Amino acid sequence: MKKKIGYSIVLITLIVVLSAFSFTNRSKIENKEKFVVVLDAGHGGHDPGNRGNGYKEKDIALKVVLAVGAALEKDDRFKVVYTRKTDKFIELHERGKIANKAKADLFISIHCNSHRSQAFGTETFVLGLHANDENFNVAKKENSVILMEDNYEANYDGFDPNSPESIIGLTLMQEEYLEQSLTLASYVQRRFSKRLKRKSRGVKQAGFVVLHQTYMPSVLIELGFLTNNKEGKYLNSKKGQDEMSKSIIKSIVDYKESLDATYYVPESKTPETVANDSITKIVGEELYDDITFKVQIAAGSNDIVLEPKNFNGLDQLSKVQFGEIYKYYFGSTSNYNLIKELRSVAVEKGYTSCFVVAFKDNELIPLNEALKTDTPSN
Repeated sequence: MKKKIGYSIVLITLIVVLSAFSFTNRSKIENKEKFVVVLDAGHGGHDPGNRGNGYKEKDIALKVVLAVGAALEKDDRFKVVYTRKTDKFIELHERGKIANKAKADLFISIHCNSHRSQAFGTETFVLGLHANDENFNVAKKENSVILMEDNYEANYDGFDPNSPESIIGLTLMQEEYLEQSLTLASYVQRRFSKRLKRKSRGVKQAGFVVLHQTYMPSVLIELGFLTNNKEGKYLNSKKGQDEMSKSIIKSIVDYKESLDATYYVPESKTPETVANDSITKIVGEELYDDITFKVQIAAGSNDIVLEPKNFNGLDQLSKVQFGEIYKYYFGSTSNYNLIKELRSVAVEKGYTSCFVVAFKDNELIPLNEALKTDTPSN
């Protein structure tokens, strides 16, 4: 404890705490370690970001970040850390350090896009090799911020934001978190397009320095194009910023609740057998009509042949292409108990970071949404 207090007070405090734990589980929930979200408003200070139509990217990004953070701070499940809360220039490597020091569960960087045409739409990036020149150019614009920093060559080990070769070394560090990053990015883009009716330019991979610096699932959200006359006006408006921030908030909550739902174990009902190689278990039925559960075991830009030898002996394989990215799945069932057991099988086969996902009408939806909106059939 930070303040020195007497022994008797310590003893009384312990008695109160232990008594509370003996009568209710509520204390366990209240004292549960919070889900840490680091919010990063792009640019700042002497770096305005893009100035499409005279708007300032740094100001719009900050307003959206503060709105997202204010809402999450009202939810006891979350702890919010900001890389900046004012119009201040923060070096890219410092933004990553802030997230790593906070031991964050998520890192979300907010930006606005620009183009020489009237291009428009939202897109969410995860760290990876850019599949085309367009993705590289987006990353190059954001990475060029390091040229404004003092001693940038030392801070980034000679990284050149204008060199495609420099990007390759960035991707290795985030590979462990790619699947989770892609899931969050999918939630963000789905909500932008389905709820706000914004044009979705998809989930993409590119080499962003700010994402490279972090050791947790991380995404960079481009809210839209300030250079587009209509979209720029929308993003610069209070209405636009409120709508975009609420959409991001809900995506973060969906992601967090989906992680929680992965560890939810419903009561067993009718027994059912799950088998894979030497692993055989009995599970109960927990059927959800119109929902298909799968275990996501891998993701990346490579198109891998669906054969057990390529997936540590697992069968029951499928894959879905999301833009430039392939996601690989194990199992397919409407039985939630069964998919939980299949996840255990995948973990035993070496896919320790795998997780359960849900599809409805062949569209990926948040797992918690699937469990809440569909009553299990007996």
